[in-house]
Amino acid sequence: MYNNKTFRSITNTSNGEVSGDTLFHYHQEDQIVWAEYSGGSIVKGFLIATLRVDNGLDMRYQHVNTQGELMTGHCQSTPEQLPDGRIRLHERWQWTSGDHSSGESIVDEVPGSPSKAI
Repeated sequence: MYNNKTFRSITNTSNGEVSGDTLFHYHQEDQIVWAEYSGGSIVKGFLIATLRVDNGLDMRYQHVNTQGELMTGHCQSTPEQLPDGRIRLHERWQWTSGDHSSGESIVDEVPGSPSKAI
């Protein structure tokens, strides 16, 4: 479902570091999903997740930002099938570093990623 898909942030709360310049490259093997991400204020990031029964993701993430800080957090992502077949992820996240604040974001599958119904 997520393998070889690329996602881009379309909205994020102000305390997040992901922006529309950040690209996520997803991989999947059975119930394990992982991604590399970078762009905008993120130099290099990685996430790992388990696939929930509803095809959502229970994930942990870590990245180094342009200030050289190592940032970590956890996130729950819930998928939505868009009319054109792409996946939209509605995310609720919280930092486990820094100020431990929480937020919400939405990331959309970039057109041209291999698609498969949810």
